[in-house]
Amino acid sequence: MKTTPPGIGLIVIGGEILDGRRTDSHFAFCRDLLNARGLPLAYALFLPDIPPRIDDHLRWCWAQPEPFICCGGIGATPDDYTRACAARIAGVALAFHPEGLRILEQRWGQALTEGRRRLVEFPVGSTLIPNPVNQVPGFSLRHGHFVPGFPEMARPMMTWAIDTYYTSGPDAARHTLLLPGAKESEVTPIMEDIVRKFPDLSLSSLPRFTESGGTEVELSLHGLRANVAEGFAELRRHLDAGKFCYEVKG
Repeated sequence: MKTTPPGIGLIVIGGEILDGRRTDSHFAFCRDLLNARGLPLAYALFLPDIPPRIDDHLRWCWAQPEPFICCGGIGATPDDYTRACAARIAGVALAFHPEGLRILEQRWGQALTEGRRRLVEFPVGSTLIPNPVNQVPGFSLRHGHFVPGFPEMARPMMTWAIDTYYTSGPDAARHTLLLPGAKESEVTPIMEDIVRKFPDLSLSSLPRFTESGGTEVELSLHGLRANVAEGFAELRRHLDAGKFCYEVKG
């Protein structure tokens, strides 16, 4: 049965990302995937290939109410620790997944080596995440979903996991406006009033300096579409009364 989660977490494992040998693309893809389904990205963690560090963060993630996706470290080379860490923190053994082995046998036949078999040595109790690229599956355990680090594989597997286990979130919207020449301190009383009147909305303020040396503030409201529309109208009434100049961006 599908559920609507309060958000989805993301873990990216790989020292090659942290030291700059590769550039991450998981974060942007996952964020956009979730945004399109009305689900917030609850957190994003980037971890090195260090088992105690992975253990600590998997323990924390499984203690949270949000499901999570973990990218990387589920291959069969000596630096792939994620499968073993997941089993250890879940308190289960690693074992060859029967269905996973059948998939690999269909793919490689007599060329299925012991090293390749280890690709489906998953924590006991895992279910498979299909891999449309090379058929080597990932796995789900409890509310964690584990996919390879290769973006070409991770993306369709992330999508499958989200769409298989979870329903989209409520109809949400974000409305944004820009106040050229404004300073954040000048609009803080207005923001405080909006937050007080619309506690279910998320308000953000992004002040910045312009290239000309001036200032501007970008304000946005996010939440249920009907509530955002009402809150945004109230925000504009405040700004109009204060004779602020602003540009609605969306």
